[in-house]
Amino acid sequence: MPRDGAAGPPTFRAVLAVREFRAIWSAELLSQAGDQLARVAVAVLVFARTGSASLTALTYALTLVPALVGGLALAGLGDRHPRRAVMISTDVGRAVLVGFAAIPGVPLALLFVLVAATTLLNGPFKAAQQAVLPDVLDGDAYPVGMALRSMSVQAAQLVGFATGGIVVSVIGASYGLALDAATFLASAALIRAGLGVRAAPTASTHRSFLRSSTIGAQVIWRDHALRPLLGITCLAAFYVVPEALAAPYARQIGSGPSAVGLLMAADPMGSVAGGIIWGRWVSARWQLEHLGLLGALAGVPLVCCVVAPPLAASLMLLAIGGVVATGYHIHASSEFIRRLPATVRAQGAGLAATILTTVQGLGLSAAGVLADALGPGEAIAVFGAAGSCAAGLLGLSWRRVSGLGPASSHPRTGPRPNCDVRSKA
Repeated sequence: MPRDGAAGPPTFRAVLAVREFRAIWSAELLSQAGDQLARVAVAVLVFARTGSASLTALTYALTLVPALVGGLALAGLGDRHPRRAVMISTDVGRAVLVGFAAIPGVPLALLFVLVAATTLLNGPFKAAQQAVLPDVLDGDAYPVGMALRSMSVQAAQLVGFATGGIVVSVIGASYGLALDAATFLASAALIRAGLGVRAAPTASTHRSFLRSSTIGAQVIWRDHALRPLLGITCLAAFYVVPEALAAPYARQIGSGPSAVGLLMAADPMGSVAGGIIWGRWVSARWQLEHLGLLGALAGVPLVCCVVAPPLAASLMLLAIGGVVATGYHIHASSEFIRRLPATVRAQGAGLAATILTTVQGLGLSAAGVLADALGPGEAIAVFGAAGSCAAGLLGLSWRRVSGLGPASSHPRTGPRPNCDVRSKA
């Protein structure tokens, strides 16, 4: 980003004036909103054809779990090939896969494979995107751009989930998936038109994928502060369960398909509100010192779902959970990145994102099985209680080590780094 000598940090308007960033940002918003629409469509489609909460949750988990392979084995494509080409190719590939999934009557087994393959391509796309952004925005503009991107992704999730149920109820699940495929093609077109061509970095090929992941894991495991911070960010594995069980939970509370998207949108809606509340009205020091408390409180609204309250009350509970969860997530994820040594920061952040995505998927699969046995509301409550207990233990561990080093003593008050560890995309 060119410098004009003006005093003060760059503004959101200034980073949006950068053509390349604007192209990446717009493309991500399109595909993010489309992804949430697709999640609603797949949930409705599978539950309508099977009536099984476990299969519905399994399908949702398939939008998360394969990122383990994509994030570890394929992320290096962005270092070995031009990142613009990797982003365009993976967008086109995802459009083709989702397009096949949109064919009416596609067998469920094939649908599961197509959903998993689409998720697999998310890993190299995100890696190439994250790698190219520092080239597009330099200096102080980079964290400002990341802050804008983080808020925008949450808003896109909210819009996609909130409208997804309505769109699917009007045009059908297959057409909803076709619309998602179109967003990937539009994303590829925006990147091709707006992002400049850059040569692939060749120096990064000296270290193998396995070796890079091993080094990052060793650093995280040996640091007594990084371990609880990573554990706290992984609390999302408990608190994302209402999204996976939205379809059966909507039926349990006597609501129709249009309520599924609203239930999925409640947590992102709370997250957007929480970003404003925690960022403006509560000190960063207090939040950092009470990560465990905030993590534990985030599970309380989910426990209340055991009584399967009406739609309005359920939406309020899930939104409150999202508000509280934002308080621990912002600081746990940013402090995790700050404490990573600069030499392994990208590896550590990527490994953390992969771990979170994987445990989310495994947790969602378990939640589906539990929902078939107990009921969706009861399963949500069990996972909320488990998350609160885990947060309490992790919080105690964090309090014991949080005084180590200067990072926790002087937390940043400016834009927080975004390592995407809570994104469900």
